[in-house]
Amino acid sequence: MSTPTTSFGREAAAAIARSKNEPAWLIAKREEAGELAAALELPKPEKTPLARWNLNVQGAHRPGKSAASPAELPIAVASQLNAQDTGALIVQHNSSVVFTRLPEELKAQGVVLTSLEEAARTHEDLLRAHLMTAYEPGEHKLSAMHAALWNGGVFLYVPRNVQIEAPVQAILFADDAEATFVPHVLVIAEANSRVSVVENLMTDLGDSSATLLHNGAVEVFAKPGAHVQYAAVHHMDNSAIDVSYRRALLEKDARIEWIVGEMHEGNTLTDTKSILKGNGSSSDAKFISVGTGSQRMSLTTGAVHFGLSTESDMVTRAVMTEAATAIINGVTKIEKGATKANGQQTERVLMLSPKARGDANPILLIDEDDVKAGHAASVGQVNAEQVYYLMSRGISRAEAERLIIYGFLDPVVSEIPLEELREKLQRILERKLG
Repeated sequence: MSTPTTSFGREAAAAIARSKNEPAWLIAKREEAGELAAALELPKPEKTPLARWNLNVQGAHRPGKSAASPAELPIAVASQLNAQDTGALIVQHNSSVVFTRLPEELKAQGVVLTSLEEAARTHEDLLRAHLMTAYEPGEHKLSAMHAALWNGGVFLYVPRNVQIEAPVQAILFADDAEATFVPHVLVIAEANSRVSVVENLMTDLGDSSATLLHNGAVEVFAKPGAHVQYAAVHHMDNSAIDVSYRRALLEKDARIEWIVGEMHEGNTLTDTKSILKGNGSSSDAKFISVGTGSQRMSLTTGAVHFGLSTESDMVTRAVMTEAATAIINGVTKIEKGATKANGQQTERVLMLSPKARGDANPILLIDEDDVKAGHAASVGQVNAEQVYYLMSRGISRAEAERLIIYGFLDPVVSEIPLEELREKLQRILERKLG
């Protein structure tokens, strides 16, 4: 039985938690979130009428089938994996985690990779101190629903001074349009640790007429001197809605790198924010998106500077085709006392159709004098001079435009730290751009 948001509340949240035999502290947190969900309103992103989206039904708990090896995973998932790869991997299928692999050498160093539901039992202190503290249940109805309903999920803990060379893969997969699909990724990187996380969000919904709502969240906690690289590619069927909130909380000299390809086929709402608490912390965010059909996209990237000598850089590049619409917001906030902070951002949109729409909104909120901040934004069509130059070299107009578009998006595509996912992103681009 699916769960409509209009009737969801404290008792419904508690019933779901008890059905999974969760610990009392987590049941209480879900109850509180359920109560908030009944009272709060939807978020109000710029020029995006969420009330018209089908956000009312959250689905039903549909756990996937546990797998003993990658070969037992659904074909759509197994096909994404390199048979020779034996690195860290976790897979969520619909409402539950079905496979986890962590190399023995990483276990020996104290690295933990498990489902968030399991971590609630085995690593209670860490979860209680971090879960839903950077992305809080009280922000709006969708955050409260997420806190009440999250399932499966990813818990990654990297101890002090541990450096993980190979990327940690997280595949989040749904093939049941009526499933509750609410994964939460929690990364805790202790002091002077280093890790790359690669998230692959995908669906295979067939001809289902139901709407799948992905209401996902990522929280990254980078302790002093830690370096976290978080790469993600989202690609779901057009009958799905992608809601993704990402937060990184950075302590002294910590660094986060966001590398995200928003390749979803349906309506998309994403909000990614780096919170630079510690002195000398830094954030680098690179995003690309391609809109097709009549999809609506709201993409917000933000950095909030609290510490001294903090740095943030945000680059978003979007290509809109057919009748797609994108609202792209970049928000740099420098708080009082964050002296010597440096916040830069760039938003660029290419429109390949007269019906396509792109809106780039750079926003600087500065409460301190001794800082640097800047922005650049552009919305337009493929540069005619570049097309002419390539055509003068014997390249057709269509091929010239394609090369320019690929060059426009390459700064993000080339940064994906896992070859298989990078190749997948390139295939998606070829398909979406025709």
